[in-house]
Amino acid sequence: MATPTLQIQNIAERLDTAWRTKTPIAPISEADGISDIKTAYAIQSHWTNVRLSRGERIAGRKIGLTTKAVQQQLGVDEPDYGTLWQSSFYEAKNGKVAIPASDFMQPRIEGEVAFLIGKPLREPDVTAEQVLAATDACALGIEIVASRIADWKIKLVDTIADNASYGGFTLGPWDKKLRDSDLSAVAMSIRHNGAPAGEGAGSAVLGNPAISVAWLANKLFEFGVSLEPGDVVISGAFMKMLPFQAGDRFVFSLTGQPDLTVAFS
Repeated sequence: MATPTLQIQNIAERLDTAWRTKTPIAPISEADGISDIKTAYAIQSHWTNVRLSRGERIAGRKIGLTTKAVQQQLGVDEPDYGTLWQSSFYEAKNGKVAIPASDFMQPRIEGEVAFLIGKPLREPDVTAEQVLAATDACALGIEIVASRIADWKIKLVDTIADNASYGGFTLGPWDKKLRDSDLSAVAMSIRHNGAPAGEGAGSAVLGNPAISVAWLANKLFEFGVSLEPGDVVISGAFMKMLPFQAGDRFVFSLTGQPDLTVAFS
């Protein structure tokens, strides 16, 4: 049975209120009985339209749940996607960025490869090779993940509806050489307050971050949406998410790229 439009709107508005008031809500998979992925994306889409109607601007897309480590961490078995918002992009300068920890609910952080789309991807069955041909440059991408669902008690439909648990993002400098490298082989490491906190390779992201972006292009096509020039796509984490709080400092290192330091104020 299809979920009534009014219920979809109601859930989207509750998520929006939770985001604005920083007051989490119960999992919609339990409280509302939502179990269908298509319905979860309909909720996300309605929330996106609510934000667009207020004048917010889309910066691109995020892909989540691409590594086995994160899937196991959250008990899900496939990727999802959400919207990147310009209002929650934190610009790094000289390899550093300071971000207020209070901007987020139940926050965690993860490192990724970002793609700057230069040519539209509007057709079905997009391949990783087509993604790279349509990409102007890549960069070190860092996502702050946040959940409007209480205690991160999420199933796949919960995180999809909740804009793929997106919080915010920052980027290193765009680099065409990174785009042209073997993205499955690039390595990332993270230091948290000076101590090693994680390491991983691009192969953890569905085998290659470009494969992840191809998955996104094909999933978007199912919903009549395309990747367009100027879109930023962050392709999925190299390793599990790390929780943080005010005062924490992370240094991200990616093969061939300058380090990027994120300090939470």
